[in-house]
Amino acid sequence: MRILIVEDDELAAKALVTVLSNQNYAVEVATDGQAGWALVEAFAYDLVMLDVVLPKLDGISLCQRLRQSGYQMPILLLTGRDSSHDKVVGLDAGADDYVVKPFEPEELVARVRALLRRGSSTSLPVLEWGELRLDPTSCEVSYGTRPIQVTPKEYSLLELLLRNNRRVFSCGMILEHLWSYEETPGEEAVRTHIKGLRQKLKAAGAPTDLIETVYGIGYRLKPLEVIELPPTSPETTEKTRQQTLSALAGIWERFKGKISEQVSVIEQATTALSNETLDRELRDRAESEAHTLAGGLGTFGFTKGSQLARKIERLFQNEFSQKEVKQLRKLVGALRQEIELPPEKYVSTTETHKDERPLLLVVDGDRALTLELVNAADIQGIRAEIATNLSEARKAIAQKHPNVVLLDLSVSRTTEDSLTLLAELSKQTPPVPVLVFTTEDSLTTRIEAARLGGRAFLQKTVSPAQVLEAVSEVLQQVSSTQARVMVVDDDPQILATLRRLLEPWGIKVTTLDDPQRFWETLEATQPDLLILDIKMPQVSGVELCRVVRNDCQWGGLPILFLTAYTDADTVNQVFSIGADDFVSKPIVGPELVTRIINRLERIKLLRSLAETDPLTRVSNRRKSTQDLDKFLSKAQHQAQPLCLAILDLDRFKEINERYGHATGDAVLRRVGELLLRSALRSSASRSLRGEDVVSRWGGDEFVIGMYGMTKFDGQQRLMDVLETLHLEEFTATDHTKFRVTFSAGVAQYPEDGTEVQSLYRSADAALYQAKTVGRDRVLRCESI
Repeated sequence: MRILIVEDDELAAKALVTVLSNQNYAVEVATDGQAGWALVEAFAYDLVMLDVVLPKLDGISLCQRLRQSGYQMPILLLTGRDSSHDKVVGLDAGADDYVVKPFEPEELVARVRALLRRGSSTSLPVLEWGELRLDPTSCEVSYGTRPIQVTPKEYSLLELLLRNNRRVFSCGMILEHLWSYEETPGEEAVRTHIKGLRQKLKAAGAPTDLIETVYGIGYRLKPLEVIELPPTSPETTEKTRQQTLSALAGIWERFKGKISEQVSVIEQATTALSNETLDRELRDRAESEAHTLAGGLGTFGFTKGSQLARKIERLFQNEFSQKEVKQLRKLVGALRQEIELPPEKYVSTTETHKDERPLLLVVDGDRALTLELVNAADIQGIRAEIATNLSEARKAIAQKHPNVVLLDLSVSRTTEDSLTLLAELSKQTPPVPVLVFTTEDSLTTRIEAARLGGRAFLQKTVSPAQVLEAVSEVLQQVSSTQARVMVVDDDPQILATLRRLLEPWGIKVTTLDDPQRFWETLEATQPDLLILDIKMPQVSGVELCRVVRNDCQWGGLPILFLTAYTDADTVNQVFSIGADDFVSKPIVGPELVTRIINRLERIKLLRSLAETDPLTRVSNRRKSTQDLDKFLSKAQHQAQPLCLAILDLDRFKEINERYGHATGDAVLRRVGELLLRSALRSSASRSLRGEDVVSRWGGDEFVIGMYGMTKFDGQQRLMDVLETLHLEEFTATDHTKFRVTFSAGVAQYPEDGTEVQSLYRSADAALYQAKTVGRDRVLRCESI
């Protein structure tokens, strides 16, 4: 099968040629849209792959021209642009499929096979003719039970005949389909391959005339009276995959110098921007290089590099604020560091990783504004999808289950229709948080939106950054209210019932049918509520309850019993050993859910009062120490790092003395907000697991714990917060303007300590050094 690739990025083109050639496709490359059009006019292709951003004639325009000219071959768009709007434009132009760079080679090949099947006379994934069988997935050929070893060209020839099994092909037509125009041999080469293929088929037991000569015309498969189709199960062979990996490794080695040059262009543009000397030509070139890197790096194992390049590209597409200039410098520095590292793998594995960032659905018909919001959300670590009307919104909500919805009330013909969607989302189980985003500002509309459950009312005059700040706050509220419940019962039906009842309410349910694994599961899941069956084999629920109540760390965990026994002795027993509540079996769904929700709400309220610093709303010392102890135990069992940092505001005593304690309190509150927001963004990239501890231990001292992060990562996190604080301007009660900085020290388990106190001492030593050498910085323990 013959494929044309129209791609101006040499590295990406080489990777595509390697991947497709290893699947026995004949591949040709054009480096601009005009050249691609000329090749399509001159030769017949079974499939065309187009990059969207091309010189001379862009991919969308080329796709439209091909369709308008009557070309019906499948067209696949391959591009670094991943927004819903770009996909819609591409598909509306006539493309059959759309793949976002960096691509997964196995997925790309599967999509190519699917498109080729649509254009062929057979829709079977495995091609068969009698006992002859060709598997496009594994590139294997067999006759009956005997495998046949064929060359790549013999394989391609046989695939061509099988996909067009009732068609006669002349030598010229075979040359056109199987050889690129740069390497086309004479017709004798076709006859040689036919002869070799016939000999191999005969040796495997096939008739000598299975490939039939139609004299004066060409070749075809001999018609069969009966075609039997045995069941098959296609699997990709490891050999083919390893060949692809090896070939891509070689391509990376040849092109990594060019990659470095592309990053240098971005660095030059960043320097010029900082010096206010950036011209349009260099800016466009930097944006183009970032676009190319975003599409190509991930293919060679630099997934993080691809993500950094995409963020850089989006920054270059807009005007820069002072904050974004600093952010750009940081991203470019991180990109340079990333490409200097060896790739984790030269190509992604077949495993696809689900994007676990929180999902924002923007329901708004303003294309320009929504695209700005999508770009801003991506930089903040939030996925964003666009719906331009209520019908699209309802479909997206049903299929993608967004974490939060941004709803423009004017997206429909009447405000009432939009408010109906708001009411629907508020009544879902659990409710979907909605932020109203509109040009309307009447008190009546505000009251109605609040009555129907709207979480915020935003005017369209606010900036995308302010919108994302409100979205982040709602996400933080939602993630912080997600409760964890652990259920121990030997009846699998009860476990399944409880999971089905509780998970729709946003409760994370961990079930356990083996009480012997109770303690390790308890420490791994860190539940907010424990549900126990009374009677179980080996270990009873009563015994487990006593074990929990006797532990200093878990003694206060709320425990609810499920039991079929409702006699007075049993009830007295469960309460005497420390149960908080009990529910009788059989389970009545609404009763159980109500009891658990109420219990969790009370737990949340009491914990908030007992565990939260009332000024900054971060954890207090007691709560954070408990959390840190839990995470240290978890880090030990799971062999994970844990980072602990101490942060002190610089010259905070002078701020209190000069501007008053009220102003000092405002500073502390703002620093607490920045630290919580940083924790939210970090958690968003780690599936909102809530494994960051942000606390105030007294005065101006904050202690931060970061599970699963090294001190290098922790240092970078706090440096990001410090950069943000540099941009903050505070106003005293006498209207005096001033700025605030902080110093911090960072330590890591187990290198710098194996318990909270030893980690604290190590981080405190690093903090002392940071203050000694000039303040306004973050130092790691090992750097002193």
